Formats: sequence, C-alpha cells, structure tokens
Amino acid sequence: MKATFWTRREFCTLFVFLTVFVLISVLRHMDILEFQPKFNSTIIMPRVSTHPNEIHSFCIFQPLSPEDALEERLLLDSTAWPETPLLPAPISLEQTSDPAHSTFTILPGRKGGQWHVGDQLEIMIQTSDFQGRPKKSGGDFLLARLHNRKLEAGVAGQVVDHLNGSYSAVFSLLWEGDAQVEVTLVHPGEAISVLKRLNREQPDRVDFLSLFHSGSLSETTLCNVCLRPTQQPLCNYTDLRTGEPWFCYKPKNLSCDARINHWGGEQKAFNSNEKKLFQSGVNMKVYIRASGPANVTVLPQKEGQPQVKSSTVTSGPSGYYYQGVWRALGGTTVREFSASAISQCLKGKMVHMYGDSTIRQWYEFLNAALPGLKKFDLHRPEKAGPHMSLDCANNILLTYRSHGPPIRFPPMDTRELRYIANELDGLVGEPNTVVVFTIWAHFGTFPMEIYIRRLQSIRRAVVRLLDTTPGTLVFIRTANPKAMTLYVTNSNSDWYTLQRDKVLRAIFKGLKVHLIDAWEMVLAHHLPHDLHPPPPIIRNMINHLLSYICPHNGS
Repeated sequence: MKATFWTRREFCTLFVFLTVFVLISVLRHMDILEFQPKFNSTIIMPRVSTHPNEIHSFCIFQPLSPEDALEERLLLDSTAWPETPLLPAPISLEQTSDPAHSTFTILPGRKGGQWHVGDQLEIMIQTSDFQGRPKKSGGDFLLARLHNRKLEAGVAGQVVDHLNGSYSAVFSLLWEGDAQVEVTLVHPGEAISVLKRLNREQPDRVDFLSLFHSGSLSETTLCNVCLRPTQQPLCNYTDLRTGEPWFCYKPKNLSCDARINHWGGEQKAFNSNEKKLFQSGVNMKVYIRASGPANVTVLPQKEGQPQVKSSTVTSGPSGYYYQGVWRALGGTTVREFSASAISQCLKGKMVHMYGDSTIRQWYEFLNAALPGLKKFDLHRPEKAGPHMSLDCANNILLTYRSHGPPIRFPPMDTRELRYIANELDGLVGEPNTVVVFTIWAHFGTFPMEIYIRRLQSIRRAVVRLLDTTPGTLVFIRTANPKAMTLYVTNSNSDWYTLQRDKVLRAIFKGLKVHLIDAWEMVLAHHLPHDLHPPPPIIRNMINHLLSYICPHNGS
C-alpha cells in the first residue's frame, strides 16, 4: 500500500479547519453561539426612593452570601481614604495642597550618612497650601519613585500618610551608583473628596446605551447598573449564571428582546467649581521639589553587614528596573524572550486573554512579535473583538475577548457581551492552557461594591477551573497609572485605579494565580504614564508572563 504524505501547507490547512470546527463545537456546547442571550429579560419597575440619605440607592447590587458580605465590608474598610476638611463654597485653592509650596527631604542614613545596596532610603514629605502654610491634615495622593536614568534603573516607593500633612516614602536600594528621588502629587486630598462624592452621587455619569431594533422600528435607551428611578420600566439583563446585574430603560414601542448592541457614550463633566482642583501643571500630577539634595550615592553591599530596614513600611516592591529590564523580587526569575524563544515557549499552547483594551494590547504585541502567528478574521470590531490568532507550525492558539458590561467600547453586538466568569467556566483547562485577564479600567465611576462583586464572581470561576484542572496557568494583569486629563480624571483617575488595584490584589491573594504588576512596572519606569504603556514596558510585561510559563527558556 502506497504511503500518503502531507505537505506542511496541507497539514496547516487541515489544522485550521479542525481547530475552528472544535472551537465552534465548544462554543455551541457552551450556548454562546445561540442568538438568545443568557439573561433574564423580564420587565421590572424601578423602586423610586424619596429617602434623603439614600445616595446611590438607585444602583442595583447582586445579593451576597454572609462570607462574601463580610469580605466586602473588610475590603471597604481597608480602602477607606482619610477625610479632608470641607472647603468653603465656592471652592478656593488657598487652603488646598500646593505642590509648588510642598517639599521633600532625604532623611539621614543610619550608617553615618552612607547607603549600601540592600538598605532602605526614607524621605519625609511636607505638604503646604497655596499660601505656603504647612498642611495639618492628610489625604493627599502621592507617588514616589527612585531612579537612575543613565542605568535605566527604577523602583517604586511605598508612601505612608501620617494624617498631619506629612508623609513618608521608603525605597529599597537595589543598585550601585546614583539614585534620584522623584515625588509626584497626583491629587490633593480635597480633590479626592470630590472624586468620592461623584461616585456616591453620580455613578451614572458615563452614558451606556443600547439600540433596540425590530422591523422598521429603532429606539436607543440608556443602560447601566445604576439607573435613576423614573416611571419608565426597566429591561432586566441580569446574567443568569453569574447574577451580574445590567438594566436598560425599556423602549416605548419595542420589547426588551429587541436589544441588538451596546456602547459607551458621553460622560458628565466636572462643574466649573470642581475643575479648580483638577488642573494639570498646577495641582494634578505635579512634581514636588526637594528641600535639599534629591539624590544619594549607593555603595556596594558589604558582606556580612546587616541591612538597614525602615520601620515605616512592612512590604517592599515587587520588582525594579535595571538596564531597562524588569527584575522581579519574588515569584520567578524574569528572562528576556526573542521572537523565536516566544514561539518555542508557547508551542502547543492555547492562550486565552480576557478583559479591557490594556490586555488586548498584549494580544496585539504578541501578534506583531511572532511572524508565524496569523490573525483569523472573525469579522468583529477591532476594539471590541473577539479576536483569534493561529500559528499552525507551532500549534499556538491565541484569543482575546472583552469583559462584560460596564465597558465603554464602540458599538458591539449584545451577543458578544460575555462575563469573564462564564468564559472561564466554559474552558477545558489543561497544562497547555494559559488564562490571562484584567478588569479595572471601566469601573472607575461605580461604587466599589460593584467592582468587588464582579471580582468575587471571577474568583469563584478561577477556583472552579483550578480545582478541575490544576495544571492550568492563570495570570492577572494589574491596573496601572496613566496620563490624566480633566476628562480622564472624571471617570478614570489614578486614585480610582489605585483603590481598585488594592481590592483586586486582596481578593486573589492566596490563590494559585500569578500577578503581573503593571502598577509598579509603569510607576518605576522613566517613560510617561499611559493607559496603554509604551512598547518597552509591554515587552517587560510579556517577558514576565513568559518567564512563568517557561521558567527555563529565554533569549
């Protein structure tokens, strides 16, 4: 009998066909290719409250178990921010924190003014108001970084609020040579009071809309978790699996089942009075100057000499940059991966990415880096996705899907609105399956309870996945600081991001998941902050990810 041989092209064509066939079969098995979305589309009448103390009572929260309710209370307590004295109306900047009048001072070392690698450097920051008077209350949002531009070295500092107008920042000394201190006032405490109030009183300040269409009729209505009570009935799109709530005002002439898409619209702006507290170059993301030297010289570590540790902070950084390369201080040794090394690492693997545009950036980076990875056209919007790429020669499958609402993407089909927890429940995990997700950038305007409950739902799905297939690798990309304009700050201030980042880390602590610390990787780098960090930072994030997947590969 004559043997039959397949060319690589024929084999690849067959592989693509079989892969797509299997994917479609799996998706249909999961009921996510059906045209009927899996939500409760009943009509409900909103509860109209007249109680003066109910502020965001028009937000609808899913019920919690006693254990989850206790965790929520502890998380809310742990992220509580110091209160600041009330400002007179109209707002005057005179009594608010002014970075131009504030200073920081490097405190003397405990070794006769010398610092060695392995020690900790501590600085004291004193804030003052626009009249030059020292502040007597805390609550300012400060960021601190230690760096050496020539060495392309940098590490994030840990800031402590003493609640009296003074702050400490502590840095781990991790390289020899010059180390320059940088302190930034992100927001004065008075601005944070406004951000907190907006989330209580205006959690609906970003418009989410849906188009309803049937025959010749079309209507557009507002949608949200937080819809203000009116006499207009609501369409209830609460997800039947996760219990995640979502609602739209019912169209006047169409049924709730006629909803065909979803998108994010306009957002309400700060009023003219509030804008004074959010001025770039004046009191938002502005450097604070040093009252003396702003740098120290770090000497080599002495053998056998005990390290000097600060009593101000108990935790250290997750890593640092040296010669432009991220070096993790725990978890795994970060290696550098060339394109061929990435292909070798991911060979035979399925990598599934879920979340917002900051994780889609990873998907796009890998597509650009790997010449053998070809995007399979699913005829979906570029931003919203979903997307899928294949490398036939190396048997690599890479997918991206956005998380469910709230999400402010351009119009996307309602059938593509998927919750991460549901997607994880539909995965058949195995040692060659890699899951990567992030979820933070679209939750800034909402009460923290909504974000906590979303993460609790995802955590339950992660636990189920790891219980059934413990060899599955799960990674979480944390949030990161960004460039802040007045528009961005209203819905996605770095303060909102910081608070949600704290919650995410706490909720997934102790699970067999790996964090890629985007917050510190952006903060410690010399490049400007950006919602979508520049390529050198993304490359380091991908190297960190791959170093977990393939700890013995690289270069």
